Amino acid sequence: MDRLRRKVAELPCALLLFVQLGALLAYPFIETRRGDVQEVGRAIFGLIGLVVLFLAVRAVRATPALTWVAAGLGGPVVVLTIAEAIWTNNTTLTFWSSVLHALFYVYTGYGLLRYMFADNWVTRDELYATGATFTVVAWGFAYLYLAVQIAYPHSFTIYGESGEPGTRTWFELLYLSITTMTSTGLSDIYAVEPHARAFVLLQQIAGMLYVALVVARLVGLTIARFRQ
Repeated sequence: MDRLRRKVAELPCALLLFVQLGALLAYPFIETRRGDVQEVGRAIFGLIGLVVLFLAVRAVRATPALTWVAAGLGGPVVVLTIAEAIWTNNTTLTFWSSVLHALFYVYTGYGLLRYMFADNWVTRDELYATGATFTVVAWGFAYLYLAVQIAYPHSFTIYGESGEPGTRTWFELLYLSITTMTSTGLSDIYAVEPHARAFVLLQQIAGMLYVALVVARLVGLTIARFRQ
């Protein structure tokens, strides 16, 4: 147990990455629930979100970024997440919660980038931070899309959907976010309103720059390390 605690303390970005990857597998079971079980699913959804928030703040503490900024954003997000679980149909509450979630995850991504660019030596945790930064930013854009959908209804549609575009779930928007970030183009969900398309374009540019600047730099430093 002591060895496990030391590993967790040494690799905060690895823990953040694995919890987020685990959440990807858990969300489908939560969203497909119906009736009374759905309320339990929402509670579990909120709990997973709070755990990810805690791990994100913990990961930022290991970076040169300001912890109090992350904590200052994380505190209101926790309150709004709990409020969302109580008042599930309050769109105003959901909108501001989504905006703060997006700001929090984007700032966490910024902190992880500073962590990876702080020196010219690649540690194991910095390699995990490469994946954690990607997932954190993808999470942030998913919440941003959720806010856009509330501000501009019918912003996103799904392939083959007839009539007026419906309301996409958060997990569907996360699916769109990750496929956009990876530039695979595999998503059957796409933006149809100008404001939504603008943010999708920003994420496409961010994904391209992430691979070109961050991943390429870490790969180059890792290869140089083994050649020494």
